[in-house]
Amino acid sequence: MEKKKIVIIGAGFSSLSASCYLAKMGYDVTILEKNKHVGGRAQQLHKDGFVFDMGPTFYWMPDVFDKFFNDFGKTTNQYYQITKLDPGYEVYAGVMNSICIAANFDTIVKTFEDKEKGSGKKLKSFIADAEENYHLAIKDLVYQPGENIFEIITPKTALKVGAFFSNIKSQVAKYIKHPELKQILEFPVLFLGAKPETTPGFYNFMNYADLKLGTWHPNKGMHQVAVGMANLAEELGVEILCEENITNINLQDNKVTSVATLNDTYTCDVLLSGADYHFTETLLPKKYRQYSEKYWNSKTFAPSALLFYVAFDKKIANVSHHTLFFDTDFSEHAKSIYDTLTWPEKPLFYASFPSITDDYFAPKGKEAGTFLIPIAPGIEDTPEIREHYFNIIIKRLEKITNQSIAPFVTFKESYCVNDFKEQFNSYKGNAYGLANTLLQTHILRPKLKSKKISNLYFTGQLTVPGPGVPPAIISGEIVSELIYKNK
Repeated sequence: MEKKKIVIIGAGFSSLSASCYLAKMGYDVTILEKNKHVGGRAQQLHKDGFVFDMGPTFYWMPDVFDKFFNDFGKTTNQYYQITKLDPGYEVYAGVMNSICIAANFDTIVKTFEDKEKGSGKKLKSFIADAEENYHLAIKDLVYQPGENIFEIITPKTALKVGAFFSNIKSQVAKYIKHPELKQILEFPVLFLGAKPETTPGFYNFMNYADLKLGTWHPNKGMHQVAVGMANLAEELGVEILCEENITNINLQDNKVTSVATLNDTYTCDVLLSGADYHFTETLLPKKYRQYSEKYWNSKTFAPSALLFYVAFDKKIANVSHHTLFFDTDFSEHAKSIYDTLTWPEKPLFYASFPSITDDYFAPKGKEAGTFLIPIAPGIEDTPEIREHYFNIIIKRLEKITNQSIAPFVTFKESYCVNDFKEQFNSYKGNAYGLANTLLQTHILRPKLKSKKISNLYFTGQLTVPGPGVPPAIISGEIVSELIYKNK
C-alpha cells in the first residue's frame, strides 16, 4: 500500500519535530524550507572566524529535548553535546552590581537570603509550587491539542484554578520584596512573550525550569540542536529540501491537492504548515481563511527584537555567558512593548557571550557577543534607529561593567523587525509568536487543524502550546498525533 504523502512548510523546530513523528507513523514526509538552512530562527552567522547564534540562545527544559530523542530510541548526545552553565546567567541592576544565578539551587537560595533576610526559605516554597505546576504542565497540559477546554480542566488543575486567574507579578510579590530578586523571578515569563502582570501565575513553572533544571549550552550553539533533529528526520526517511519558497497552496473544493514553490509543484495528501500561521493563510482564498486581519491585529503578540552580532578584538571582563542588563525600569520597557508600541527610551537588554564557554564561537583571545533588546512588533525599523540603540547599549555595557569596549568592536551585524518579516514572513516582524496570556491560552489560541480545509494543519509558536523552543518541539508532536488520529 502506498504511503500517504505529507508536505511540511518550513524547517523550524516544530516542523522538524512533526516530521520525525510522522515518518515514524509511516507517512512519506517532505519538508519545504524557504531559506538555505534548517532550524528557522535558530540559524547562525559565520564571519571572520566568529560564529553567532542568530535566534534562540537559552537551552532550558532539557527534559523536553531528552524526551523527543528518546521517543525514537535515541539520546541527545548522539546528535549534540550539552554543558550545564555555572552561573546559568548573571543579572546586572547597576554599575558593577550584579547577581549570579548559580547552577546549584542551594547556592541560589543563599544568594537570595544574602540580599533579603528570610527570602531563601520563601524561594524554596515558591519553587516547590512551581515544580508542582511544571510536572502538571509537562505531564497533563502542554501535550494537549487545544480542541476542547476539558483537556485542561481536570481534578488536578481544578486545585490550581487560583493560579490561572492570578498573575506572575502579584504571585512573586507575595514571596519576595527585594526589587532585584523580584526581577529575577519575573524575567523568565518574557520567554512566554507577555508582561508578568498579564501572565497567569500557573506559568511560574518557568521559574522551576530556570532555577532547578538549570541553563545549558549545546556545544557549537542552538543551531546544532536543529541540525541534530534534521539528521534524525533524514534517518527516518524525511526529505528536507531547502531554498523552496512556497508561492501557492492549490485546492480542490475544501482540500489541499498540492503546493507550488518557485521551483516545482509538490502533491500531498496532508499539508502541515510550520511557517507563520497568518502568512500561510494569506496563500489561501479569503473564504478558506479561518482568521481575519482584524483577528490577528487584536491579538497580543510576543515581542520582536533588535539584535546585534558583535565581534570584539579582546575578551570582555565582568560578564557571564548569559548576562541580563536590568539596570533600567522593567515595567517602563514592558509598557513600550505592549501598551504604547514605541521604541523604549531606556531599554533593558540581554547579552550572550558564548565564546566564554565554547571556543567554537570566536578566535583565541577574542569574544563573540549577541545583544538583544525586546521591542514591540510592527514598529519602525531603520538603519539610523538600529545605530542609535547600538550606541546606547555599548555605552551602558562599558559603564556597567567598568571597561572600555567600543574601540574593540571589529564588526557588527544587526537583525530586526524588517528582517523577521522578510526572512520568515513573520506577522508584524514578531520574534517569538503569540503571547501566553490567559485569553490566549490553550483553546483560545489558533487551532492546529484548519476548520475550513480538511487536510490542512498548523504547528509552531502561533498555535499550542506557545512560544519557545521546547513548546515548538512539543507542538510538532501534538500535531502529528492529531493528523494520525484524523487519517
